[in-house]
Amino acid sequence: MTTSLADVASSDAALRAFLHGLPGVDRVGADQRAAMLGTRSIKTTAKAQAIDLAISMVDLTTLEGADTAGKVRALCTKAVRPGGDAPSVAAVCVYPDLVGVAAEALKGTGVKVASVATAFPSGRSSLEVKVSDTKLAVAAGADEIDMVIDRGAFLSGRYMKVYEQIAAVKEACGTAHLKVILETGELSTYDNVRRASWLAMLAGADFIKTSTGKVSPAATPPVTLIMLEAVRDFRDATGRQVGVKPAGGIRTAKDAIRNLVLVNETAGDDWLTPDWFRIGASSLLNDLLMQREKLATGRYAGPDYFTLD
Repeated sequence: MTTSLADVASSDAALRAFLHGLPGVDRVGADQRAAMLGTRSIKTTAKAQAIDLAISMVDLTTLEGADTAGKVRALCTKAVRPGGDAPSVAAVCVYPDLVGVAAEALKGTGVKVASVATAFPSGRSSLEVKVSDTKLAVAAGADEIDMVIDRGAFLSGRYMKVYEQIAAVKEACGTAHLKVILETGELSTYDNVRRASWLAMLAGADFIKTSTGKVSPAATPPVTLIMLEAVRDFRDATGRQVGVKPAGGIRTAKDAIRNLVLVNETAGDDWLTPDWFRIGASSLLNDLLMQREKLATGRYAGPDYFTLD
């Protein structure tokens, strides 16, 4: 299979044949397996470790039109020191015009700066604009770029257009990592989620990401399961490991731990690090901190004990 993958993007016909030749997704089976894994119970010490691991995987995010430099600086402070002896989060994700603010605030902390780009959240723009958007964010200090695919092109079967745009943005990233947002809530079928996952990875994605957080449904457990299967199978076929980032609708510690169970049981523990699994969220961190305090003291501290994101 590795040999054949070298020729997959040689033509539009070859790419289409490969993507439509992928095994179909058993929708009922995927739903049932995700639901079953969601019932797994994690207790005491293992739960405390899972909460800290989840905190370290968070991409703490603010993507609102009302975002200000002050809000981003405050978010960066929380990202580095969430509370008590809790670990720092993985990254802070902001709009491109605020990358410089975040980069200055996070310099030397180890917390990455991520930026959405490429006409987020619609992805409806020219390739020239998408590449320029990416280059400007990287030049301002972004370590990671979260790009959105053109869902209209994908859903109308123009796979080569999507492939070429991802490849061009990947090149524009330079040394920055590229996360490709599939916006799974608009892809209609699980088969399309699998195809889009493989398309993004073939084009050079470092991560595949479920959603922008602006469309519902977003990071559902079955969709995350399918994407984890895709990265596992892609590594088996190519030897290259790709990360996964569910984003949108993950608000509680229970949600986060369910995702960690999905990772462990589907892709394996090689993906159980912030290098290979991220959780995009704005309100999740506070609940993780509340549950952490409960395990340590036996009492809930309450949401008013933590800063608002």
